[in-house]
Amino acid sequence: MSSSNKVVCPQCDGIVGVPADRLADGPRCPRCHEPLFRGYPVELSSGNFDQHVGKSDLPVVVDFWAPWCGPCRMMAPAYEETAQRMEPHARFAKLNTEEAQDIAARFGIRSIPTLVVFKGGREVSRQSGAMGAEQLSRWVASAIV
Repeated sequence: MSSSNKVVCPQCDGIVGVPADRLADGPRCPRCHEPLFRGYPVELSSGNFDQHVGKSDLPVVVDFWAPWCGPCRMMAPAYEETAQRMEPHARFAKLNTEEAQDIAARFGIRSIPTLVVFKGGREVSRQSGAMGAEQLSRWVASAIV
């Protein structure tokens, strides 16, 4: 019997149990029927941040960014490419620090982009500055082991 992973739906924020051996089979949320993995980062806010980071059994990689940040915009395609490549082994998410200043302050985000990997709701790794897709993939892979 396969163990189950709690996955937070990117659409309705519901918690879904998915057998570990079925994560890559395109699971859908039983509540809203949307795919649990869409191949691109989930938009987080002050309202759903704790649900996604604290309730998921998957590692969650959060890109703390802002729309006015040039390096953030430059890194966005590489971040999306990495999300496509690495889901469902990790959830990729973005948090606009201008709209969620409370969350940015709670985690002491002083420069952007800052990437943080959370496992079990706890920060396990942090990297500031833009990265390309290959460097980002290597960093995430080493953090989620």
